[in-house]
Amino acid sequence: MQKSDSIVIIPTYNEKENIENIIRAVFGLDKVFHILIIEDGSPDGTAAIVKELQKEFPERLFMVERTGKLGLGTAYICGFKWAIEHKYDYIFEMDADFSHNPNDLPRLYNACAQEGYDVAIGSRYVSGVNVVNWPMGRVLMSYFASKYVQLVTGISIKDTTAGFKCYRRQVLETLELDKVRFKGYAFQIEMKFTAYKCGFKIKEVPVIFVNRELGTSKMNSSIFGEAFFGVMQLKWNSWFRKYPQKK
Repeated sequence: MQKSDSIVIIPTYNEKENIENIIRAVFGLDKVFHILIIEDGSPDGTAAIVKELQKEFPERLFMVERTGKLGLGTAYICGFKWAIEHKYDYIFEMDADFSHNPNDLPRLYNACAQEGYDVAIGSRYVSGVNVVNWPMGRVLMSYFASKYVQLVTGISIKDTTAGFKCYRRQVLETLELDKVRFKGYAFQIEMKFTAYKCGFKIKEVPVIFVNRELGTSKMNSSIFGEAFFGVMQLKWNSWFRKYPQKK
């Protein structure tokens, strides 16, 4: 059995064009990673592709099938709890569509495992604006959304909405996952803000995000709306909440 201290959580909904390629790309790395797919009942047959690949990678590829499209945040919370239960030390978030480059996984891992950080963020904005083939409207919305989050919350993270991350298990054990409220972009902000409030060390690792080439984006205006108002709610609630602290 190829054991690993690291698991990559990939939520999927209608990702048949990408799922096999992303799994093989992760498993092709020198560093051994395991993968957990959180599959939200894709009508396009994504789950069937994963099940076929599980025959090839029975000890490295795992899947949790859910009953429908229940939101990004709940998918990751489900994955986090599974990973904690199975005692992985380093737990990753990654998209299925190659907007997050699998070759950057070892860099995020090294930031936590070798440099001593608790959370490593694959950041588009820590060294300029590093995105490829994004429509200008999306670039501006994403960039200024992060600026807005910095202004409201007071955190210094430059890419507050990034969804490419590595956590030490202790972070997720401390964060009180059942209290995480948001599902879309606001989920990503909430996780970073809560880790910051709990006293964890966070590093932004510069990466390049490439717009998906295959499949359909899940981004919509309601996700941004949740983030805009959710940030204010996060800050307001933080005045009254006692956050558990890093031990």
